[in-house]
Amino acid sequence: MSTVTAPRNKPAGAAPAHAAPGTRKARKVRGREERSPLASLGLHAALVTASVVAVFPIVYMVFISLRGRSGWTKPTSAEGGLEISNYAYVLTETEFPRWFANSVLVAAGTTLVGVFVAASTGYAISRMRFPGHRSLMWVLLITQMFPVAVLIVALYNILGGLGLLDSYLGLILTYCSVSVPFCAWMMKGYFDTIPHEIDEAGRVDGLTPFGTFYRLILPLAKPGLAVTAFYSFLTAWGEVAFARAFLSSDSMLTLSVGLQSFIGQHKAEWGYLTACAVIITVPAGLVFLLVQRNLVAGLTAGGTKG
Repeated sequence: MSTVTAPRNKPAGAAPAHAAPGTRKARKVRGREERSPLASLGLHAALVTASVVAVFPIVYMVFISLRGRSGWTKPTSAEGGLEISNYAYVLTETEFPRWFANSVLVAAGTTLVGVFVAASTGYAISRMRFPGHRSLMWVLLITQMFPVAVLIVALYNILGGLGLLDSYLGLILTYCSVSVPFCAWMMKGYFDTIPHEIDEAGRVDGLTPFGTFYRLILPLAKPGLAVTAFYSFLTAWGEVAFARAFLSSDSMLTLSVGLQSFIGQHKAEWGYLTACAVIITVPAGLVFLLVQRNLVAGLTAGGTKG
């Protein structure tokens, strides 16, 4: 005679039989239309406040630069109106145009050399395995740990031995020593996201390793190259310590060193300095506008390997 077993009572709150074990009810994301008026007001107030805090220093600098030579002494007063005398003096009565041209030359050279070396290094570390491969990756990171004050003496001796002190090439190589390690590490992470099958297809078509890198991989790495170019440009454009230590001729001075002539022992010409600062921000802004489409993609591409 067969024995019939009565079904056991299910505990309260047990998941239904058709539900997969471990599944959880997805949380409902609140949309914009479901946000309360008070929450929306607080969010917009925070955004407006953050925007004002970010923009105020720039607007204030432009205002001071248009107030004349001594307008900075009364920063809250609008008496006398606005004028461009500070800009006229800086562009016609000082060596600012020469400093500007020197900085553009050094920054452009640093960008070109830095992008080429960083991209080549990142591709080699990403695709090739050689003795010291992992050690090289750590070396690229360790070089970023040393402060500028520690590196100045060593770099000064190296440039002096090579006869590159007080020269554009010496300053470009110095800036590349700062920007290339970080950019190479970043480019390595970006190249890791590009499938290796593309390299194999290039070799099947008869391309050399450099041809594969130049014709197939680089066009796919534009976001990473944009970030590398932007970082290299800013490294050379706003650097002060190396330029002050390695440049001695008045004709070779860059903006970061030349602008110090407006600062005396007892007084600083803030009107002229703010006018120079406004002009200096223009090239950096233009470079940012050129790379802004690829900037976010290049910064985040190395975060995951797809």
